[in-house]
Amino acid sequence: MESQPPDSVPRVTLLNAAIEFATAHGLSNVSLRRMATALGTSHRMLIYHFGSKEGLLVKVVNEVERRQRQRMLELETDAAVTAAELVRQVWRDLSDPAMWPHERLFFEVYGLALQGHPHATQFLDGIVEDWLAPATELAVRRGVPKRDARAFARLGLAVVRGLLLDLLTTGDQQGCRDALERFIASMPPELTPAPRHKRPARP
Repeated sequence: MESQPPDSVPRVTLLNAAIEFATAHGLSNVSLRRMATALGTSHRMLIYHFGSKEGLLVKVVNEVERRQRQRMLELETDAAVTAAELVRQVWRDLSDPAMWPHERLFFEVYGLALQGHPHATQFLDGIVEDWLAPATELAVRRGVPKRDARAFARLGLAVVRGLLLDLLTTGDQQGCRDALERFIASMPPELTPAPRHKRPARP
């Protein structure tokens, strides 16, 4: 096993710094050497930890995706949050303009991976399943049959990613929210319980 260079910056430190840099500036048009300077490290250290610029981009996007899934799971643990509100909150998190550099990077890396770029193809591992599995489980716990839950989780993932691409293209926040509401209206009945009616006040 290759030993770690004595002057190596911890990998997690570099990854967190790269995520912060991407939030502020994006990464796709930045050379690896410029990126290293911005992150306070060397070109050699980035190669050591991530193999290439594409390798670093994949790790940045994967970590942002992991944090987004964790946020979804945290929301679901709140019994007061309905499935519809969970979807709305996930959309609010993803569509925040502060996230747009990450979303652009996501689609760029996705495209590189689909084109077979050697250092990007690993991005396809789990890019669908890592979302389908937890989303399916959330729906099953709320009473949706497993097969239906998985199909609807796949549809929801496609809708959200499609709307993100729409948003980055058009900037039409309201139009995307309206479309999301149409999707929410189509959710299985188990996920859209009837509103509770208030009891009439006693005379």
